[in-house]
Amino acid sequence: MTVSALVLFSGGQDSSTCLAWALQRYDHVETVGFDYGQRHTIELTCRAPVRDTIDAIGGWRATLGLDHMVNLSTSLAAIGATAMTSDIEIAMTESGLPNTFVPGRNLLFLTYAAAIAYRRGLKMIVGGMCETDFSGYPDCRDDTIKAMQLALNLGMDRRFVLEMPLMWIDKAQTWALAETLGGTALVNAIVEHTHTCYLGDRTHRHPWGYGCGTCPACELRAAGWRRWQQRGTGNDTMTDAS
Repeated sequence: MTVSALVLFSGGQDSSTCLAWALQRYDHVETVGFDYGQRHTIELTCRAPVRDTIDAIGGWRATLGLDHMVNLSTSLAAIGATAMTSDIEIAMTESGLPNTFVPGRNLLFLTYAAAIAYRRGLKMIVGGMCETDFSGYPDCRDDTIKAMQLALNLGMDRRFVLEMPLMWIDKAQTWALAETLGGTALVNAIVEHTHTCYLGDRTHRHPWGYGCGTCPACELRAAGWRRWQQRGTGNDTMTDAS
């Protein structure tokens, strides 16, 4: 039986690792990206090179298919000013959440992804949501994903499976997972071509990739890289993180 998947693919470290994970597991894989007016819009230009590089690594079980792009820039960015969609200082809010939290973002992403999966006949929906290193975002929690799976299946009368291979692992383990999946070639592709930095900085090159080095996304990615390097590559790999 052929099993197909749709990967939520931003062009960042986590979604690139998830793309490799899906390519290794399934027979046919498509991707979807979202333009939501993010200030680090550079990630959108990174998507195609990252996809092409991962596809060229070869040895995957799956065939890499269509890439879909959804424009949400006139909705999410307009609902409210956050540090992800406006040029404001990144800070903690009175609620205890960082102002990089975009309310409803992942819920909308999963809804649109399911609509595409419905039309394309894809069963598995793969995302990089994580409750281990997640900045407290409530829409990254496992309970949220389980609730969304139920709602989408009831609302569309389908049996989608939302898979989050990074849900219970930290950034060091994510680097290790990438090495397990695609070896040095995949790790190098993530370092050189993916984008994580909230400020959209592609001018400063670090051992872990490009970024300002000081925003929360860069700090999280860098800290994970250092922990992975200290543990020794291959010592903390996870072949099945779902």
